[in-house]
Amino acid sequence: MGGLATVTLLADAIDKAETFIDVFVSVYSLVILLYIVASWVRLPYSPWLNRIQRFLYDVSEPYLRIFRRLLPSLGPLDLSPMIGIIVLVILGQVAIRILDQFH
Repeated sequence: MGGLATVTLLADAIDKAETFIDVFVSVYSLVILLYIVASWVRLPYSPWLNRIQRFLYDVSEPYLRIFRRLLPSLGPLDLSPMIGIIVLVILGQVAIRILDQFH
């Protein structure tokens, strides 16, 4: 009886980890997209808007900087957010498939 409970507990933990990875990829992709939109739009100065833009910058920029170093410069066109989101989705799917192997 103890072995069945352990297997059930492990399966539940794996399901929760898969859900966490899926939600993390979705939320982080949304943060990157909001960062892109906020960088395009000139917003009036407001302490709240400034804090939101600063949060988006602080969360997105370290990850996007990795791809800016690797990608060649294409003038004013920055492809790092698109490549970053694609890599994030692919890594999320790979992690979920690896976790599925333990079921």
